Amino acid sequence: MIGVDGMVTVGVYGFDAESFLRRLREADVRLLADVRQRRGVRGAEYAWANSLRLQAALARAGIAYEHHLELAPTTELRRLQYAEDARQRVGKRSRRELAAGYVRRYTAEVLARADLAPLAAALPGGGRVALLCVERDPEACHRSLIAGRLAEEHRVAVEHLRPL
Repeated sequence: MIGVDGMVTVGVYGFDAESFLRRLREADVRLLADVRQRRGVRGAEYAWANSLRLQAALARAGIAYEHHLELAPTTELRRLQYAEDARQRVGKRSRRELAAGYVRRYTAEVLARADLAPLAAALPGGGRVALLCVERDPEACHRSLIAGRLAEEHRVAVEHLRPL
């Protein structure tokens, strides 16, 4: 394993601010890597996850924050997934898996071009990195694709955090 004691992935949906921070602390997260394109979340119950509020809460908790826009899906890719969601009549918050076309294009257009070595080596002194997006289930989110590549190419152990 390179650099970190492991990596976790986490989504916003299903958490409130307190339970989210508690899960990060329990997982020994020292750096949160935000892989969202737009760092806002709709709905008053998720206002805590909007970028500035989230960064302030993380700072109070002693967790570093980085935005990795290079790992975010483009608007076009997100629209591709939304079209599949509409076809299957599922909402973003209830999606269980990514569309095959989205996975292919995200992998080719974003992930294949990304250098993940700096992220894999982000914490040589210990602790964990958390990949953050919004979906509750990692299988429904591009963060699982990033984590899978890190596990495969950099031998990083990955755990997916979910709300309890």
